[in-house]
Amino acid sequence: MSWKTIDTAPLDEVVMTKIDDTSGVRNEQRLIQKQRGPEYRPMWWFPDMSMYVYYQPTHWKPVEVEA
Repeated sequence: MSWKTIDTAPLDEVVMTKIDDTSGVRNEQRLIQKQRGPEYRPMWWFPDMSMYVYYQPTHWKPVEVEA
């Protein structure tokens, strides 16, 4: 599956994310996007909700299901 821009990422679903910009590709990992309410901006968290990340990914794709 190809990478999509982060503005199309779903809420409340674990997805693969990455940063891909002029500095290169980095921070490729599974994250989940959560939003406390409409007045708050969404934040990216580790799937176990133990911590949010201090950056905004640029791309996402669905998590590949292992056979």
